[in-house]
Amino acid sequence: MHRDSRPGLLAATLAVLLLTAGAASASEGGIVLWPDPVMLVVMIVLFSLLLVPVNALLFRPLLRVLDLRLERTTGTRERAEKLAASADEILAKYEKAVADVRIEAEQARRAELATARGETNARTAAARAEAEREIERARNEVSAALADARSRLRAEAEPLAREAASRVLGRVIS
Repeated sequence: MHRDSRPGLLAATLAVLLLTAGAASASEGGIVLWPDPVMLVVMIVLFSLLLVPVNALLFRPLLRVLDLRLERTTGTRERAEKLAASADEILAKYEKAVADVRIEAEQARRAELATARGETNARTAAARAEAEREIERARNEVSAALADARSRLRAEAEPLAREAASRVLGRVIS
């Protein structure tokens, strides 16, 4: 049913109910619930005459404003949903980019760590080799000095031994 016919339908329904209702009166004749038929007809005519301008001036503009508000609300909701979907999509891309960067950073960190460990191991190995060379050189020097000292001692020990034997024996030993 069309919205513009609702007030007219309401008025017609009220008129039918008022005309078909039985007469009611209060006891003791004090209060009359059924109005004078002439006055009732005048009220129905006035109501019917006022129904058209009130409908044109009040109901139609009000319903038009409500329809426009509904359309705007619906349009705004749809735009908000599109913006929310777009924001979700952008957020997902951002989170993926952050995850990718974190993965790349972790790989770069591991590569740097491996390079640093390799360099440290190489330097340690070089230092050990150098230390071993120094130790070997020092051993060789000590061995050479020991051999030299032994040969000198041997060379000096023989005359000393002869002299000591000469003194003990009391004669010259050759």
